[in-house]
Amino acid sequence: MNITTDRTNNVAVIRIGEARLMYPLLSEFSSAVTQLIAAGERKVVVNLSSVGYVDSATIGCLMDLYRQASAAGGSLKLAGVQKRVETMLTMTGAHNFLKMFPDEAGALQSFGA
Repeated sequence: MNITTDRTNNVAVIRIGEARLMYPLLSEFSSAVTQLIAAGERKVVVNLSSVGYVDSATIGCLMDLYRQASAAGGSLKLAGVQKRVETMLTMTGAHNFLKMFPDEAGALQSFGA
């Protein structure tokens, strides 16, 4: 899986370099974010600008990661969400929990970074 992790102004940024985020890639993605949260990261941005398709398992995974971050006293936000992915998140109601920003800069700025 093409995934990179970076830190920008005290915010962990996970960039997904895949056109489709779904099984079997979810395991590696979920593990990477879970490890960051377990290591004490409280501000997490997932950049999905390359992702044009997600399935229901991906939405469930994002919701679980959101829950983990919230339970740890942190926040997980999405950046660069393409229209098709945004539609899926909206149709499932996940948009009520997952904050989405048009780009990474906007998501970082929302943390005050």
